Amino acid sequence: MSDLKRTSLYDLHVELGAKMVPFAGYSMPVQYKAGVMKEHLHCRAQAGLFDVSHMGQVILRDGELPDVALALETLVPQGLVELKSGRQRYAFFTNDQGGILDDLMVANRGDHLFLVVNAACKEADIAHLRANLTHCHIEEITDRALLALQGPAAEAALAKIAPGVVTMKFMDVQTLYSDYGELWISRSGYTGEDGFEISVEAAQAEGFARALLADDTVAPIGLGARDSLRLEAGLCLYGNDIDTTTTPVEGALTWGIQKARKADGAREGGFPGADRILAELADGPTRLRVGLRPEGRAPMREGTLLYAAAEGGAPIGAVTSGAFGPSIEGPMSMGYVPVDMSAEGTTIYGEVRGKRLPATITAMPFRTATYKR
Repeated sequence: MSDLKRTSLYDLHVELGAKMVPFAGYSMPVQYKAGVMKEHLHCRAQAGLFDVSHMGQVILRDGELPDVALALETLVPQGLVELKSGRQRYAFFTNDQGGILDDLMVANRGDHLFLVVNAACKEADIAHLRANLTHCHIEEITDRALLALQGPAAEAALAKIAPGVVTMKFMDVQTLYSDYGELWISRSGYTGEDGFEISVEAAQAEGFARALLADDTVAPIGLGARDSLRLEAGLCLYGNDIDTTTTPVEGALTWGIQKARKADGAREGGFPGADRILAELADGPTRLRVGLRPEGRAPMREGTLLYAAAEGGAPIGAVTSGAFGPSIEGPMSMGYVPVDMSAEGTTIYGEVRGKRLPATITAMPFRTATYKR
């Protein structure tokens, strides 16, 4: 643990009794004294505070915003020219084979784009941007922390510090001023709940976090509950559910590719792997990410092999994420299966401790999202 990086909130995590673990090169809280189950349910019922400062924050500038949006479109399949000021969009970097290098959030903050990328990929992502967008100014933000406040009580708790958040809708971005300096806020998150992600000056982060935690509805939440919350919401974890070997179409992420970048769109293709991705959009992929509800109480976790029948035959796929869902009171998984076995209601079998157990292919999210539309 001694060679791991620490976020601005490390001392606060220790003070709050967090169990610290290595994650993406950082020492991060996996859970606090309440434990994963209670943290998960608290976030669903009230509000949870997450430290996500290990993620990368990047500013992308050019002389004209449409120019920088067009430049970034050469690396992602998303339509960014149409992204209005004060709005954010989910995106993914693709490679020449159509695989996903990373998924990220892109916000139009008026005179620049603001990107939030995954912690484990941020060095590679920034190098990728600098190698390919040579005329753009690319600035990694290293003096700001990033916190997520999620749950039905999140708006009321944050409004005590930044009242302007009450007018924000899902995927809005705004800069608000507070006793803790300038806050860069998006109404988004990784739990399926209404909530916010807030970039705050590193020197102000602990004071800001303590102010939020002073609200009786807010509790600290670790990586353990963050994972079960995102899985209930049907959200991908990079490196598990999507990676360089999975295309956005295979990953059931076609909703994240705007019409302008698809066949016959205003700016069709022009991104890495476009030939394969556009072909899969037209003709369909051979495999697909699906939701699974195993029978019984035992989760089918990452790596569980999937079969078409209870006996015999070769594996048809594998689970990429799996856990027990506290809110749905049962196990849940996602994984990849052949398209001809991907229909909802199909029964397949996962091999758990040498036995094949049934699971039903199910629509995601496993629990309906509560974003403020």
